[in-house]
Amino acid sequence: MKIICTGKNYLQHIAEFDHQIPQEPVFFLKPESAMITRNRPFFLPEFSQEIQYEAEITVKINKVGKYINEKFAHTYYNEIGLGIDFTARDLQRRCMREGNPWEIAKAFDGSAIIGKFRDKATLPDMSHIRFALYLNSKPVQQGNSGDMIFGIDRVISYVSQFMTLKMGDIIFTGTPSGVGNVAINDRLTGYLEDEKVLDFKVK
Repeated sequence: MKIICTGKNYLQHIAEFDHQIPQEPVFFLKPESAMITRNRPFFLPEFSQEIQYEAEITVKINKVGKYINEKFAHTYYNEIGLGIDFTARDLQRRCMREGNPWEIAKAFDGSAIIGKFRDKATLPDMSHIRFALYLNSKPVQQGNSGDMIFGIDRVISYVSQFMTLKMGDIIFTGTPSGVGNVAINDRLTGYLEDEKVLDFKVK
């Protein structure tokens, strides 16, 4: 099982960091050891002073696929969820400044929070999936899949040109604006449409 994360997929988030708009989907990987499920706590790592949350719609792949045509990509997933891509922002900046890969900033243990999945058939509009993240009961991120630069099916098709997708793989689809730091004792809750699908604490 692999975790595939999409970067730079919302215009406001790109503007947040003054990045260039990509011409094709941008993606990177997290290892299985990054995954936290069932609302278990996230333990703040000691190697970073700037751990930031990034709430993202997630997709669970349901069958093996390679060179998937975009028009058939919707048949490769039945479940939609919400996740948090935790980022060691200070380490990421250093790696980017030095021209180095930045797995240490994105792929560390516990950096991929996986929330509850929903059958996509229960969602009112797959082209405009609403999601939100709250930090200590205050809204910090609001997103809609309709604002993605590259939609879910486009991301699946593109990634499958480079690597085989397998049953159980999870794709993070990018974060909107509003990312920020977390601290010990923070509580994060996430909603997909109006259903709470994430609720965990930082320790």
